[in-house]
Amino acid sequence: MTKAELFDQIKTKKSYLCVGLDTDIRKIPKHLLGAEDPVFEFNKQIIEATADYCVSYKPNIAFYEAMGPKGWESLRKTLEIIPNNCFTIADAKRGDIGNTSSLYARAFFDESSSGMSFDSVTVAPYMGADSVQPFLAFDDKWVILLALTSNIGSHDFQFNEMANGKKLFEQVLEKSQEWGNDQNMMYVVGATQTESLMEIRKIVPEHFLLIPGVGAQGGSLEEVSQYGMNSTCGLLVNSSRGIIYASDGEDFADVAREEARKIQIEMEKYLQNV
Repeated sequence: MTKAELFDQIKTKKSYLCVGLDTDIRKIPKHLLGAEDPVFEFNKQIIEATADYCVSYKPNIAFYEAMGPKGWESLRKTLEIIPNNCFTIADAKRGDIGNTSSLYARAFFDESSSGMSFDSVTVAPYMGADSVQPFLAFDDKWVILLALTSNIGSHDFQFNEMANGKKLFEQVLEKSQEWGNDQNMMYVVGATQTESLMEIRKIVPEHFLLIPGVGAQGGSLEEVSQYGMNSTCGLLVNSSRGIIYASDGEDFADVAREEARKIQIEMEKYLQNV
């Protein structure tokens, strides 16, 4: 999916919501456990219930890897049923030496190799250019680079001042623009880091930002939208637990739909000036 196509979906649906499919078999409603593939059945109902109100889905790969071959099959089937007009994110946080990164890229981008073809994958930049560039070698695919995350440990390294006086996350934003551009690279910026969003937008004014941490983690959609939005919206705001686990009963899909609708209604208000 191109940047223009993604923005078209945002305008059409009046939403920049990304639903995180962090599907834990220990948390899904008990009545699904008798299904042939409970994780897939849960995802299927969540997707069918929320697709009108979101523009993206983001399976966190760890939840599927932990289940071995069955989990990978659940992931593959989930990807197949996500509507074509929704942007897909493999939240894998990969990044290794070049030949290994090439294989990770094939795993998530090359359907003939792995059976899966996501639009994007999250990548850790710590090992530098040669660990990221193999992901950028695929046409019409995106790297979503970790820049400033919402977890407590983000302060261990990401705010450290470099010898040039810049913070480490600022150095990541600046240096990575030598590898990709706003047509094939996005950045992860946690919703709890809104105090830094204005500075981030000065460095990457045209790039899309993937913003996790709204909802269960306490991030403010209003603040994220105020400080992070650009002329093409430039935001994908993720909500996982607040939507998919809003109910653990047989009404879980209906409740998830309502939670997604509430977020979409708020987003429509913020999109009025775009």
